[in-house]
Amino acid sequence: MGIFGALTTSVAGLRAGSYALENISGNIANSQTTAFKRIDTSFLDLIPETGVSQQLAGSVTTASRSTNTVQGGVQAASVSTYMAINGSGFFVVQKPGNFVDNNPAFTGVDMYTRRGDFTLDKNGYLVNGAGYYLEGILIDPTTGNLAGSAPNVLKFENNLLPARATTRIEYRANLANYPLTNKHDTAIPGSELLNPAGFTNDPTTGGTGPGDGVVIGSEVQTFIDESIAGGSVTAYDTSGTPVNLQLRWAKIDSAASGGADTWNLFYQVDGNATGTDVAWQNVGTDFTFGPNNQLNPAVPSVTLTNAVIGGISIGSPVINFGTGGVTQYADTNGNVQVNQIQQDGYPAGHLQSVSIGSNGRIVGNYSNGRNLDLAEVVLANFNGPDFLRRVDGGAFEVTDRSGQAIFGHGGTIVGSSLEGSNVDIADEFTKLIITQQAYSANTKVITTSNSMVQDLINVIR
Repeated sequence: MGIFGALTTSVAGLRAGSYALENISGNIANSQTTAFKRIDTSFLDLIPETGVSQQLAGSVTTASRSTNTVQGGVQAASVSTYMAINGSGFFVVQKPGNFVDNNPAFTGVDMYTRRGDFTLDKNGYLVNGAGYYLEGILIDPTTGNLAGSAPNVLKFENNLLPARATTRIEYRANLANYPLTNKHDTAIPGSELLNPAGFTNDPTTGGTGPGDGVVIGSEVQTFIDESIAGGSVTAYDTSGTPVNLQLRWAKIDSAASGGADTWNLFYQVDGNATGTDVAWQNVGTDFTFGPNNQLNPAVPSVTLTNAVIGGISIGSPVINFGTGGVTQYADTNGNVQVNQIQQDGYPAGHLQSVSIGSNGRIVGNYSNGRNLDLAEVVLANFNGPDFLRRVDGGAFEVTDRSGQAIFGHGGTIVGSSLEGSNVDIADEFTKLIITQQAYSANTKVITTSNSMVQDLINVIR
């Protein structure tokens, strides 16, 4: 049986070589396929039952060896919705079973891929080049937290982002120790201060009479000459209507005049005020500075109660100064150095595009200039990732040996990038040469065995 055993073993060798060649050809063909994972070939020996002193080398069979955990190179891409996984894990995707009125109907079966060439289609879905639809978890726009724990197919429609009224203004500034107002005169002590006597009503916080704490239209120029600009910011009402919130600072007392360095903050109510119309409103708080040029007592914030600007009500926004946000250091320019002034309101806007952030969050870019987190891409990991079953388009299905998906574990997502194939062309050509030589050697064994069988037949003749 030795000669005939050699024949069958050589045939098994040819079969194994053909199997290996098919994997090699597939790997080479997909060397440019996004996130392709090559298939290596394992050769397994088959040993017949024999005595210890008569053991044989045996036959051979083959099996596939997956490389799902071997990462391909990550390269930057110009498309903002492309993404790559740096490390372990898979994107969670679904493929529609059919389409109804040009809208996908999903089967509800999750599949997994590392192919991250996702683009936004006309229906608002993120679809990769193989036709798989991305899943993730939506983000609550109010709290910024995830709105669930299980991923679902994501859809971003061109919906309207409602307007948001201004409720908080972050403000940081340094007030010049000696303000260079239009009426200042270094030879006259106190000329840099706001003079309440020059107004019909006392505009400072010290006034207690009716109409005090405001500047009327007929006295605007006097107020401008005795104060310095404090910056401005565009605020919004509940309907998203913009208003220009102008601020000015007026120094009302100073240590050089025997008192304490004290300032008042005003905001403009009506830029076109005339006569007795209110033009500027005092916020109602004294800003008093100690010898160290820090506020004493501290003023962490002020509220513009029922503020109306240019006839538009913006509610009662809070101006937050933080700790040490307002200081009084010398400034040769003699003005207010605004270090920060920003607010949290915005007008309504439409979704224009989406992009992938470095933290794996999908960011919506709106026509009003706002960028909001819409959803988070969830990665799935497996206890046995190399036992996933391959399907077309670089996707995988769960098997009993791979285990179920574990969400929230894995590598990091890199936006505007793509993972390449993990095929090494040089290595595949090396395997190709070895496989060809082994295949030729097996054919030689068959030729030799056939010759020996012919010799045996000739002996019988």
